[in-house]
Amino acid sequence: MNVSEALQIVTQTHTGMVRTQNEDSVLANPQRGFVVLADGMGGYNAGEVASGMATALIGTQLEMALTQGAEPVPVGEGKSWQHALLETEIARANAAIYQSAQSQPQYSGMGTTLVMGVFHDNLLTTAHIGDSRLYRLRGEEFRQITRDHSMLQEQIDAGLITPEQARTSQNKNLVTRALGVDPAVDPEIHDYEVEVGDVYLLCSDGLNDMVEDEEIGMTVSALSANLGLCASQLIEMANDHGGRDNVSVILVKVVGEFGAARTGRSWLARLLAWLK
Repeated sequence: MNVSEALQIVTQTHTGMVRTQNEDSVLANPQRGFVVLADGMGGYNAGEVASGMATALIGTQLEMALTQGAEPVPVGEGKSWQHALLETEIARANAAIYQSAQSQPQYSGMGTTLVMGVFHDNLLTTAHIGDSRLYRLRGEEFRQITRDHSMLQEQIDAGLITPEQARTSQNKNLVTRALGVDPAVDPEIHDYEVEVGDVYLLCSDGLNDMVEDEEIGMTVSALSANLGLCASQLIEMANDHGGRDNVSVILVKVVGEFGAARTGRSWLARLLAWLK
């Protein structure tokens, strides 16, 4: 079974109940097994520009590389080549957004969070920057896989506030890393083993700022058989709780194994090319 047959993917995004424009951007490519979500920031429509650039640039480059099915970048020890690929393409997108912000005054200071995943060889390679999140439902366990790059998370880690106090803090939107704000960025990238039956939720903070993790997990668990309904319900819950921000979700359900067949084909292709 190839990756497109092994995954069910649904994306939804909504402006929310307060904002007048949607600065979130979502992208799914089931054929190549990757998903991308970005939550833009900046005045006027600059946040929308930053998030749109992030998903478009990264999505285009990933599709090209994954279609070729060969190792496009040097691979460090202990890393999948998808891991190295994400490092390269995130750096490229960061540079493009940063240069646009520097050269066009109306986009000054723009940036975006990023959370994304590439499914390959029964693995998930994830990357994130900022406070957009990735959760996983496995069996009865629903847990956050990413760790926010935010002032609140740093305060929790330092023991200055409790997670309960963080929920009512006024500093929820202060991120410590963002794509396109500085000349270089340090994404957090990890590889995880995937199991059939897993459900992955990528979301902007417009969801988890409005809805408790426990309630999100119960909804994903109850509606995992219908991802479209699940996505709609999650967005409706965020809006029912105030909808103070744009809210976006990507749901991915693993319905079959997707082994390393692509890697084998690319190895053979490289061998044949070398023998010519």
